[in-house]
Amino acid sequence: MSDLTFNKIAGAVLVTALSIAGLKELSSAIFEKEPPEKPGYAIEVAEGGGEGGATAADLPPDWGTVLPVADVKAGEAVFQKCKSCHSIENGGANGTGPGLWGLLGRKPGSHAGFAYSAGMTEFGGKQPAWDFEHVYEFVKAPQKYIVGTKMGFIGLKKQEDRINLIAYLQTQGSTLSVPAPAPAAAAPAAPAEGAEPAEGAAAPAAPAAAPAAAPAK
Repeated sequence: MSDLTFNKIAGAVLVTALSIAGLKELSSAIFEKEPPEKPGYAIEVAEGGGEGGATAADLPPDWGTVLPVADVKAGEAVFQKCKSCHSIENGGANGTGPGLWGLLGRKPGSHAGFAYSAGMTEFGGKQPAWDFEHVYEFVKAPQKYIVGTKMGFIGLKKQEDRINLIAYLQTQGSTLSVPAPAPAAAAPAAPAEGAEPAEGAAAPAAPAAAPAAAPAK
């Protein structure tokens, strides 16, 4: 091989190597990314907790307020979901579940002739009676409220259905009295004279200045 041919080959190899190196530098410059301020993945969270915002906690209502105006007929319709296992007539026979006449005010696990689960018997040993709140929580999620109960019903998720059902049960031999409505929250008392208002409360308005005396004539 002549020196000229060797030089041509060497030059071609050198040019190719320089071209590749140049392309790498150019691509690095074009696609260079700034490092994130904080490591990890950024996850966008929608404001307001999703459509409709956050839902209020499902707390027991004020029974003295809701029961007098509850829809008993609607509660009777809700009870149709229970009739395959329970009777509601006075003196009705037990079925898959105990008879429910007089349930409200009755001691849990005490209906004659029914073989209760250990969980219900234990619950009855701690609670003197089925009151409005216990029934409200039990029919919402029976298996969660009393672990081991024989009641396989999935529960009533709607608060309105539970309230109406309890209003219906109240007409079926209940020995409970509907309580008086809870009193409205009292307005905060005014601070004593000379005392500083509570933190976060607005300061009392300063008394109006007395009108200036008219000049003597």
